[in-house]
This record gives sequence, structure tokens and C-alpha cells, in this order.
Amino acid sequence: MKFSELDIPSNILETLDKMGYDEMTPVQEATYPIISEGHDLCALAETGSGKTAACAIPLIQKVDPALNAIQGLVIVPTRELCIQYVAEIHKIAAKTDVVSFAVYGGFDKDIDIAKLKHGVHILVATPGRLLDYLYSGILSFSHVKCAILDEADELLKVGFLEDIEFILSCILHKHQTLLFSATMPDDIKTLAHDCLRDPRHISLIAERPAPESIEHYFAYLHPKHKQTELIKYIKGEDVKQMLIFCNARHMVDKLFHDIRKELNSIEYIHAGLSQEKRSSIFARFKTRKVRYLIASDVAGRGLDFSHVSHVVNWNLPRGSEQYTHRTGRTGRMGRKGKALTFITKNDIPNLRELIHKKKITPCWIGEDPLKVTDAHQKRKKRMGKRPFRPYSGNESKNP
Repeated sequence: MKFSELDIPSNILETLDKMGYDEMTPVQEATYPIISEGHDLCALAETGSGKTAACAIPLIQKVDPALNAIQGLVIVPTRELCIQYVAEIHKIAAKTDVVSFAVYGGFDKDIDIAKLKHGVHILVATPGRLLDYLYSGILSFSHVKCAILDEADELLKVGFLEDIEFILSCILHKHQTLLFSATMPDDIKTLAHDCLRDPRHISLIAERPAPESIEHYFAYLHPKHKQTELIKYIKGEDVKQMLIFCNARHMVDKLFHDIRKELNSIEYIHAGLSQEKRSSIFARFKTRKVRYLIASDVAGRGLDFSHVSHVVNWNLPRGSEQYTHRTGRTGRMGRKGKALTFITKNDIPNLRELIHKKKITPCWIGEDPLKVTDAHQKRKKRMGKRPFRPYSGNESKNP
């Protein structure tokens, strides 16, 4: 379905057209009527599916610009996602009088307070800063029409369940609540039960655990050969932009130090950097001023880098969901992308589980260790079936 087929005001439709929004993504097509009609929603959707616009377009239409009060509340887990979300709302609302603003830790509180007092219609926030302003009496939710929890499983993973429930309890009147998540753990079920009112449920991930637009490559090698293989891979590929994920900050620092002389336009990012530095690097990467970005999982969730053609996992991620979120930085909105993961001997059991759970068809660069280990297991099984013949001492050494 096309956006032009919906009952969207002409000023917003014109902006969407300029942004290149023509055909709706599946999540947008499935959720738009539910959100527009005012129903609560619990939606499971993969990363890169267009969830931000799915929420932002109907949310902007619900706002009365003449009412100088917060009417839309969006809660997200990270500062970077907060910045990205409000930027998307700002773009879509460019030809309206709707004012959006983001509050998050690490930013000047005086600027936040001045902006909030001046007037904000849609507030995007991380839980910590939001709680701070609620306890201080700076915020009022008395006119909130719609509250959105995005990347809800990530919010709860870092222990925000009670905080989220408290924040939503501060909206005392009847309102709409939208919950978006990539997984459905027990905490999400609890939150949906406690905070959503007769919600509609949709799932767009059950039949397609891994995005089909991504080719999944794996390379089995000794850890000391990773750097050589990474440079070789990069030079053999048509890389528009690449994200390289490491499992820890010190790995990010070391890899950047080791390869920065071999690649032009390379940066690194992790939670140990200042917020100002992180925001600057994200902005430069988003505008293609940086080609290669080495990152911890601070960049692995929800962020939309539309030009990323390749993702590399320097380490196998610690879980299948983390793998999905990392690799989902490429292949966005149906575009083609490639993901390469380096595998070492100790990763084999977890790799088997990942491939089975996410229904991935792996493409191997070099040796496929799964076939080798499978063949080895079969040989052991066959050897185990041979009858036992005790040594009698009469066997000839030279039959």
C-alpha cells in the first residue's frame, strides 16, 4: 500500500514524498490503522522495519498544535535512539506546527527545562532523565494522548520495568499506549498485561526470524588471523559504509589502534566516550563523512544508518538477539546487505544454536567447521559401533 492511499493531511504527505516514503513497509501497513483508530498495540517487529515512521506519522496527526502541552510521549532505551527518533519526527512534521524534543542523560538540564517550559508537543526520552524531571515536578502528563515504548525488550533488559510502570502510571487519564519489541520475554508480557488496555497484537517476525535482505557470511579462523582477513575482506568488497562490532570496549580500542593506518575514514565508538563525542561520531557516520565505524553494542540496537552495506562481527555476539540487532544495521528497509562474522573454535556450539534458532543459511568464506565437526562425529559414531574383540595374544603381527 502507498502512503498516498491513506487519509494523511497534504502537508505531511508532501513531506513524506520528499523523504522518499512511497510504499509502506509491512509494519507500517499493519500498524497504521490500529494506531490511527486509537487502539493500544503490542507489536513484535524486526529491526529496520520502519517502526519509527509507523508511530510518528499517526502520532503527529493526533497532536493539536494550538495546545501548548506534551501530547505524545516516546520512551526509548538509549541516547542515540532518542536523538534519531526525534530527528525523524522533526522531519515528518516539518510542514506542521508540531514541536518535538528529546531529553536524555548527559545533556544540559537548563536547556532542557527552558525548552520544556517554552512548549513541546511530542517528548522523546530515556527513562533516567524522564524520571528525574517527573520527580522534580518539571513535567506534566495531563494532556498525553499517546505513549510509545520502543525497543521495549531492551528497556527491560537493563532493569527499567518498575521505572516504566511508574512513568506510565503518571498518566492518570485514559490514553493510548503502543509497545514495540523485537522479542517477547516474560517481562514484556507482564508490561503489556499491566499497562496496555485491550491491546491489538501483531507479530511480523515469527515467520522470518532473520531479515531476508541480508546475506550471512562466516569465516572460521584462528584469532591472530582476524586482522589480516578483515582487511582482505574489506578490499575485496564494494563497501559503502561498514559497521564493525566488538564485544567489549577494550576490543574496540585495540582494533581501532591496530587498523586505523590501513583504512581511510575510520572512527570508533563505545559507551566510554563522552555523550558529545558519541553524538558527533554518529552524526558524521549518518551523513557518510565516516566510512568505517568500529563499535560496541551501543550502535547495535534500533539505530538507522541507511547507507550501511556491510556489518562485521569481530566476535560472535553473546546471543541470537544481539546477532539480529547487529546485523540489522544493514539491509535496512528491504535493501540488500552483507554480514560477516568471524568464528573461532570455541564459538562452534553457540554458532549451531544461532543458525538453528534464526533459520540462517550460512555462506562460508573458506572452511565450513560445522561440516568438519559433523563428519568427525559420524566417524566417532561408526567407530563406536564396531564389535569389541579382546586381544588374545595369538594375533599375527603380519597377517
